[in-house]
Amino acid sequence: MTVDTKLPFDQEYVSNYSKELGEPDWLKEVRLNALRKAYDLPMPKPDKTKIDKWNFTQFEKHVVEGKPLNNLEELPEEVKTLIDLDEDHKNLYVQCDNTPAYVSLSDELKEQGVIFTDIHTAAREHGELLQKYFMKDGVKVDEHRLTALHAAYMNGGVFVYVPKNIEVKAPLQAVFVHENPDANLFNHVIVVADDNSSVTYVENYISTTKVEKAVFNLVTEVIAGTNAKVSYGAVDNLVENITIYVNRRGVAGRDARIEWALGLMNEGNTISENVTNLVGDGSFGDTKTVVVGCGNQTQNFTTKVVHFGKHSEGYILKHGVMKDHATSIFNGIGKIEHGASKSNAEQESRVLMLSDQARGDANPILLIDEDDVTAGHAASVGRVDPIQLYYLMSRGIPKIEAERLIIHGFLAPVVNNMPIEGVKKQLIEVIERKVR
Repeated sequence: MTVDTKLPFDQEYVSNYSKELGEPDWLKEVRLNALRKAYDLPMPKPDKTKIDKWNFTQFEKHVVEGKPLNNLEELPEEVKTLIDLDEDHKNLYVQCDNTPAYVSLSDELKEQGVIFTDIHTAAREHGELLQKYFMKDGVKVDEHRLTALHAAYMNGGVFVYVPKNIEVKAPLQAVFVHENPDANLFNHVIVVADDNSSVTYVENYISTTKVEKAVFNLVTEVIAGTNAKVSYGAVDNLVENITIYVNRRGVAGRDARIEWALGLMNEGNTISENVTNLVGDGSFGDTKTVVVGCGNQTQNFTTKVVHFGKHSEGYILKHGVMKDHATSIFNGIGKIEHGASKSNAEQESRVLMLSDQARGDANPILLIDEDDVTAGHAASVGRVDPIQLYYLMSRGIPKIEAERLIIHGFLAPVVNNMPIEGVKKQLIEVIERKVR
């Protein structure tokens, strides 16, 4: 395979961009070193998916300025439905293309030391704290070319920090609005819950425009300290012709919990990695993912839970619906390292195909290097159950409506776990639009 190492923006551009943002020297050096490494690092190799002809590196504009918001009423209607406009929006961040357009955090949380701001402001105002977590224990710069490019070209994102012993009761919500067809996004999200703290963070990616070609390279790092809890919800709803790489990774300390609820509704070709490292004894990871593939898109979803700590528990639940000519690979990996005794790794992947041309592969994988553990997996790929369909139709429900009800029931285990009603409603509406 021939690898194209031509990159759109050079060292001088990256250095000047960092300077314009007022970033600390350490972050500028991270960017420049990452760009140097990107030329030599290989591309990732997702299992059973060829990406050599996908466009991850060629784009014309690095930054497209969005419109700052005077108030939330200026948002497009499809974006306003994600936000409860009757609330006072004390814990909300909105990014329009590459511009932080709106940010708000309650006075109570500010007084408790909670940080919720855009990644660029975090670099300027909380540089030492950001440096402690930025691509250190979670995603590494030199994993492959796409992580290096992400570090070099980062142009948006959010930083959340919850100090020790602080419980954030109301969810923090971030909405990333893609409204300019020329915009390309290298978003970096960091959510840190220090020891004995807890937070619920929910994000939405939504396109309000059609595009001819775009690149989205998205990285999330979730760090949960001792006895901390992070609930992370996301709905990705980006239009076709965007090549998407998304890497969401969590690191859980002793007795910590990381819970993911992910609705992956993109219409472009997508690589998605979701890895939870259960580092501490008694740590817990739970990942629920729902996917709907349509059109001619190709997607690869890898969900992995790695057990390092004793008595750790990891659960994976993935439900996908494929229609039209869509092709998706669902890799579920439960890995128990040597020494992680008394651990439990469980996973389930279910794929429902709605057309003869659609393809969905569910690949459950268990990698066990310890004897005293519990592990199990289940996987299925099939069509709508004719017995369920017959039962509903025998009650007078038309076939199309009966299929719709079965699909919603099939995806409900993830949809019902979305922690914000507006986000849950959006996910249901997107599913409804895609499966009809």
